This record gives sequence, C-alpha cells and structure tokens, in this order.
Amino acid sequence: MKSKILYILLFAIGFTGAVNAQLNNYKYIIVPKKFEAFDAMNKHQTSTLTKYFFTENGFEAVYDDALPADLVNQRCLGLVADIIDGSNLFTTKVAISLKDCNNVEIFRSVEGVSKIKEYNESYREALQKAFVSFAGMNYTYEPNKNDLVQKEGPVTVSFKNDVKSVKTAPKEHVVEQKATTEEQVYKSVEPKTTTIVKATEGVTLMESIPTGLLYAQPTENGYQLVDNTPKVILKLEETSMEDVFMTDFQGNNAVVFKKDGKWLLEYSENGKKVQQELNIKF
Repeated sequence: MKSKILYILLFAIGFTGAVNAQLNNYKYIIVPKKFEAFDAMNKHQTSTLTKYFFTENGFEAVYDDALPADLVNQRCLGLVADIIDGSNLFTTKVAISLKDCNNVEIFRSVEGVSKIKEYNESYREALQKAFVSFAGMNYTYEPNKNDLVQKEGPVTVSFKNDVKSVKTAPKEHVVEQKATTEEQVYKSVEPKTTTIVKATEGVTLMESIPTGLLYAQPTENGYQLVDNTPKVILKLEETSMEDVFMTDFQGNNAVVFKKDGKWLLEYSENGKKVQQELNIKF
C-alpha cells in the first residue's frame, strides 16, 4: 500500500523523477496473452489493448510467447505487465502492474474506471484511463553499463498486415482489430479533428483553454470548469489521487493536476506532451 501511495504522489507532482528513471532501466514490457485475472486468452481484448497502449506511450511491448533474442538471454531486460481487476457487476475497474524478473512490483498505475455496460468497450475505456499514469513519463530506455553489449539491431513493434476488418466502435472511435489464439492485434485509427464533442457532454473544444479565471462547479463525478459567460470549458473527472483529474481535451484524454500551487492541463499534441497553466477558482 505504501508503494502504491508513493507512485501516486510521484505521478501527481509532474510524472517525473525516481519512478521514471526506474522504468527507463527496462527495455521491454512483456504482455501476457492471457492475464491471470481472466479465464480466457485475450478476454475483452485486454492483451491487445494493453500492448497497444504501451506502444502508444513509447514503450517496447512484446507478447510473452514472442520474446526477442536479447530478452530471452537477459530476462531482466523486461517488466511483466499484469491487470489488477477490481470490477464488479456494475463497474469495470482495472489497474496496470509492472513486475521485474524477480516478481517484485516496480510500478502500479492509477485505477481506471468505466460504467459502460458492454464488456469490450468497458475494459477499453477503463484501460485507457489507467494508462494516464504512463502518459507523461517520456520513457526512454537507458541501457545499464554492466549489461552485455547488444549485437542485434533495435526491435520494433509492427502491425503490418495485421488488420483484416474495420469496424466503428462506440464513442466515435474507429478500431481496426484482429484477435485470435495465434495472433492478437489492436490498432486505433483516430477520427478527423472536430471542433465540437458530443452534445451530451456540452463542451466546445478550443485551440487552447482561456487564460482568464475558470470557476469549478461540482458535478456527480468531479467538477466542470466554466468561464464568466458562463460556458463549460472542461469537465473534470475525479481519480483516486488528490488534485488529479481526468478530462477530455480536443477529443483526446488529458489530465488536470496541481503542481507547486498551480493547476496544469497536460495533453498530447503531435506526439509531444504539452502543459498549459489554468486559473481555477474552487
């Protein structure tokens, strides 16, 4: 429990520091094709989604039955991913755990929560929220000087020729996927940029958040930020961490958190992490 609190605190103060450096020591993330929490291989697309989200965040993710040669010879180059499933009948709750070659937990993500009734979409949303923990790490593998010199070239993740069909999933998310016992693939194709989100959310996306004062109004799951007109600018969803909220900005997941007394919005833009200071009055 203490280690989990430590990870949360490090995440909340800027997603950098000791945990980031620790993960930089590992070259691979090993993704099981069947997690212990489930009774079937790739159930609810959990393996394909986990591998995809790690790859999206800059990690070298490989399946447990397709290890590259250097990882076979040096098992401690990789961390094994596991899904901690705390779901119940009405809510999907998952967290991502990373363990080293000695089965010691190195890192655990925040808990992602979804109340979507359809299982595949519910686990997709919950996993996507859990991966917020990895979004601001700027992970870069840093080989240990004591490790053997790698003779092979870099190992890359390829989805070439994986896709056999294109389907439209809920939440305006276009998915190309294939998942069989022999092969598991998940590839996300984001829709074209739009200026307006779904009407039920009531938020108009902007090029940037207004620099003026934003007022935090309590909602069922957190707060909504409004300007003085009043117009809803952002909706903040509470997490298990103090002063850390998830939100939707320009159609993508983003995070609002407090650091050094200032509120910051962090989001991805052209593959890079961008931070913008917010003036919020609670």
